[in-house]
Amino acid sequence: MKSIFRLLPAFLFVSLPLLAQTSTSTPLTLDTPTGKIAGTLIVPSATKPPVVLIIAGSGPTDRNGNNPMMTNNSLKMLAEELAKQGIASVRYDKRGIAESQPAGGKEEDLRFDTFINDAVGWINLLKADKRFSGVIVLGHSEGSLIGMVAANQAKADGFISVAGAGLPADKLIREQMKNQPPQVAEMVNPALDSLVQGKWVKNVNPMLGALLRPSVQPYLISWFKYDPQVEIRKLNMPVLLVQGTSDIQVSEEQARLLASAKPDAQLVIIDRMNHVLKESEKEMQANIATYSNPTLPVMPALATAVAGFIQKKK
Repeated sequence: MKSIFRLLPAFLFVSLPLLAQTSTSTPLTLDTPTGKIAGTLIVPSATKPPVVLIIAGSGPTDRNGNNPMMTNNSLKMLAEELAKQGIASVRYDKRGIAESQPAGGKEEDLRFDTFINDAVGWINLLKADKRFSGVIVLGHSEGSLIGMVAANQAKADGFISVAGAGLPADKLIREQMKNQPPQVAEMVNPALDSLVQGKWVKNVNPMLGALLRPSVQPYLISWFKYDPQVEIRKLNMPVLLVQGTSDIQVSEEQARLLASAKPDAQLVIIDRMNHVLKESEKEMQANIATYSNPTLPVMPALATAVAGFIQKKK
């Protein structure tokens, strides 16, 4: 491993000078055969800056890191902090979400590879834009695996995983099932075994409908075939792995699994950063409260680590 270090709490960084740059923010659209994907481009005043493609996590998460149930603006804030350090960015609403909702299509037609193909399209669009010196992919949470595969396929110039899983999705679900009554795991695990083998599950118990309804099974089958540790080994580019110690959704161990699979990657563990990139305690109630706090800034140490990785590449 190239380097492993633990960044100190955010308050220790506030005295450092920051030469902020001005920037412009404009809409940007990716045209695909099945609809338009809406995004936001931020370009700093720097000459020919690198550009980061920011990929949001799972569920109905939009380009800003928000969903219909909570607003925290985490990804928007990260993009704005990077712009201050001379780094351009594009963040976008995944198909079926927010302004990209019309491109969503039917649930039974959606595949994990659909999201990968969208990310590849964005990378290629940015690579063709002569305003930028290089394209780096940053995936948050589920966006880590999407970005990982897309960065390899489109030959990006670097990859950054933030709160990304190190285990295949079916194994993560099995881990989560350990917190449920034993009879639930007894029903779920055989179904997962079938989906991993590419076989549909018939006669799903109604209580498992949210996870295993027939219309979502094709997506799960396509998702389960990807192993993050296998995919990250394929990357022939600089890699940065970032994980927060207060993340109650993705453990520090997940980042270390990725680091073990990619020994030349740089691993950064940020003290007190949670899953939505904010400073928090691990205590559940206080942690969840930050998910709906759009005024709480993202951890300064995150932008410092990402910017430092990108600038080192120049």
